[in-house]
Amino acid sequence: MHYILFYDVIDNFPERRIPYRAAHLTGVRESHERGELLLAGALADPPDGAVLIFRGDSPATAEAFARADPYVTNGLVTNWRVRSWNTVAGDGAMLPA
Repeated sequence: MHYILFYDVIDNFPERRIPYRAAHLTGVRESHERGELLLAGALADPPDGAVLIFRGDSPATAEAFARADPYVTNGLVTNWRVRSWNTVAGDGAMLPA
C-alpha cells in the first residue's frame, strides 16, 4: 500500500525552514534508503505545503516520520495527515489496472 503524508506549513516556509533543512533532508534520505519513502517535495506556487509518498503495510512509518521530522518538531508544519492511496498505474502500483 502507498501512503501520502501531507504537510500544511507556516507562512514564509521556504525562508524559515533553512535552519532545519539539513536535518530534514537527512531524515528524507535515510527513509528513502530504507525503501520506505518513494518521493518527497515541497509544493510550489504557493509554497504552502509538502507531500511525501511512502510504501508500507500500514501508515505507521509515515506517521513516525512526521512525528520525528524537524519541520514538525520545530513548528514549521501547522498540520499533517496521512492518507492511504490505492495506486493503479505506474511503477510500483499496488493494484495494477
